[in-house]
Amino acid sequence: MAATTVSGCPPKADGVKIAVVFHSDRGHVEKLARSVAAGAAQTSGATASLHSLNELTDPLWAALEAADAIILGCPTYMGGPSAVFKRFAEASLPIWARRGWTAKLAAGFTHSQAMSGDKLNTLEYFSILAAQHGMIWVNLDLLPGWCHEEASIDDLNRLGSWLGVMSQSDGDGPIETNPRTGDLATARHLGALVAATTRALAVGRAHIYADAGELVAAAAAR
Repeated sequence: MAATTVSGCPPKADGVKIAVVFHSDRGHVEKLARSVAAGAAQTSGATASLHSLNELTDPLWAALEAADAIILGCPTYMGGPSAVFKRFAEASLPIWARRGWTAKLAAGFTHSQAMSGDKLNTLEYFSILAAQHGMIWVNLDLLPGWCHEEASIDDLNRLGSWLGVMSQSDGDGPIETNPRTGDLATARHLGALVAATTRALAVGRAHIYADAGELVAAAAAR
């Protein structure tokens, strides 16, 4: 029985697409973005693509339109997202107006020099932007790295974030050794979690649409 569509969302259980969009100035956020994409790509039935926000092009918007999940990343500057990222957010207004990203999944990651640096404010900005677009936010779902006896600076989620990935490099340390391995591993975890959640949601939606199609067909046959 052919599946139907509900609220304009086509049923799709295979080949979910994860788009990682980011602004990176010195390369630290780009390394995180690549780790996020690697984590997403390791999930069966998922593909991941990287998109720099340095230029807002038609191919970028088309890729985000086709994506099932969008993971957002940028540095935290002066206690919030970078101006380049905010330009992207404001440029998404026409998509917001037509509800183009409704029901897509979203998540986020950020980096700063300071241990705190008010990175939470950036992640909250991401989550509110996602909420305005009607998206479904995926949190980090990792206990803080210090929650075991052999805790180290290279643990997963060493900064104890819940909303998304927080990464830090002392004085924006050299790109060869920063972000730290634990931060990059945390980014991979986020990518894998988003991809797995997107895949599970796609499978569930496909079943719902299939059941709806069978009900419609049965009613039409009466």
